[in-house]
Amino acid sequence: MRGRRLLDITGVKQVESFDNEEFLLETVMGFLSIKGQNLQMKNLDVDKGIVSIKGKIFEIIYLDEQHSEKAKGFFSKLFK
Repeated sequence: MRGRRLLDITGVKQVESFDNEEFLLETVMGFLSIKGQNLQMKNLDVDKGIVSIKGKIFEIIYLDEQHSEKAKGFFSKLFK
């Protein structure tokens, strides 16, 4: 992370959902939630598993199994 404005994440398997306030990513270490303001995907390299996000970052949280299933279920219903 650089200055709470740019975040490069490796080990990304899939981008579950994103908007300008939250990204939900499936990584090799589990589900990762990034919350902030004016978030934008700057770069996505699916082959290398790299995602770059820019904007004001407030929170980065790995979700445990219980929360990841709820989050995945909620967003899969929302974005059908």
